[in-house]
Amino acid sequence: MEWFTAPDYWLSRLVLQRGLAALYLVAFLVAVRQFRPLLGERGLLPVPRYLARVSFKESPSLFHAHYSDRFFAGCAWAGCAVSAALLAGADSLLPLWAGILLWLVPWALYLSIVNVGQTWYAFGWETLLLEVGFLAAFLGNDEVAPPVVVLFLLRWVLFRVEFGAGLIKLRGDACWRKLTCLDYHHETQPMPGPLSWFFHHLPKPLHRVEVAANHVTQLVVPVLLFTPQPIASAAAALMIVTQLWLVLSGNFAWLNWITIVLALSALRLPAEAPAVPAAPLWYEVLVLALGVVLLALSSRPVLNMVSRRQVMNRSFDPLRLVNTYGAFGSVSRHRYEVVIEGTDDERPSEDGDWRAYEFRGKPGDPRRWPRQYAPYHLRLDWLMWFAALSPAYAGEWFGRLVEKLLEDDRDTLRLLRSSPFPPGAPPRFIRARLFRYRFTTWRELRETGACWERTYVRDFLRPTRLSGTR
Repeated sequence: MEWFTAPDYWLSRLVLQRGLAALYLVAFLVAVRQFRPLLGERGLLPVPRYLARVSFKESPSLFHAHYSDRFFAGCAWAGCAVSAALLAGADSLLPLWAGILLWLVPWALYLSIVNVGQTWYAFGWETLLLEVGFLAAFLGNDEVAPPVVVLFLLRWVLFRVEFGAGLIKLRGDACWRKLTCLDYHHETQPMPGPLSWFFHHLPKPLHRVEVAANHVTQLVVPVLLFTPQPIASAAAALMIVTQLWLVLSGNFAWLNWITIVLALSALRLPAEAPAVPAAPLWYEVLVLALGVVLLALSSRPVLNMVSRRQVMNRSFDPLRLVNTYGAFGSVSRHRYEVVIEGTDDERPSEDGDWRAYEFRGKPGDPRRWPRQYAPYHLRLDWLMWFAALSPAYAGEWFGRLVEKLLEDDRDTLRLLRSSPFPPGAPPRFIRARLFRYRFTTWRELRETGACWERTYVRDFLRPTRLSGTR
């Protein structure tokens, strides 16, 4: 069938697949480096304890068959290896059917991790990586031109990502309708980047323009993805520019980068298409069946988008094939941070020798400028931001984190930027206090060198120690 493939998009396919392989590699490296203290057998939320509560049907994962920290590490490292091979173009060296299977390997491995990841993996970019990764497996390789059905499904994902995010804003916080959300967002976002201070201090009229442009990009431009070329390419290019603006203004793991990769699949990049044979019949049948199934599964995300009770970042099937997305339906007006401190004092007092633990990404020392980490994802830092919003977000794991710090647990300490106590000499007591942070003004920055100013609010956790200690 001549209409089945789109040879002009072969370079778009190549760029998307290599970009997706790079993001898979980042995701698996994050799992390798962080799983043990977060999810391991002695972690903050151990996987074995979670597996005892859920069935395979509820949460499909290889770890239902067997779990050990060594096995988890093996799966994560295998994901790294396969992702690196795909990034190098290994799928193009294989027959079409083998290339499909190779792409399904990182999808299955990462699905297994996400489905036992609990709150540490409850982010929209996890399911987005899985949904796009599943579709990429059926884009084919050098043996066949890109199938039109899969290219359409990729645009359908991009449409839901952007349009869903636009709707959740209009239905959520009034500041989006008043065009004032960016008066606060750059300062209160989960993990500011090195340029966030400057974005925050842009003139307010420019912030209004930014919000208005965001509404156009998320509510109008996505519809143009389904129009003829070159309009569809122009729409995708505008989305890419918007996402690069977000990359500069904050740290959102790989959310912006995978959206960029998705948008690249809608660009018809100028290049001479290589001559390839017609797609085999089994491949055509497989792709058409895939399209029918995924469009049928799309009914629930569509109903969610049009609902007044729209929810963000929800999966409607355990394989996470078709999901709903969205971000920042509400914007915090003030930034709060939980600061964890320890002391060696025999008896803790308010004016004792309290020393703070420093995290890698989240604000702590007011003089420390925010760093760029995205697309790398600092999971504990992100959850600490949620904990500052409400202790309910920290109910499952925060007490366990404090216990690990009192035990001088090496794996947990590796998640942090620095500990104020030498190895082997943990503090006697730990406390946590809630502070309100705000970006300094230009004058304050010149006078103090600090990018943050903070004010004590209240105790988050009163001084505590390990039970049974002297």
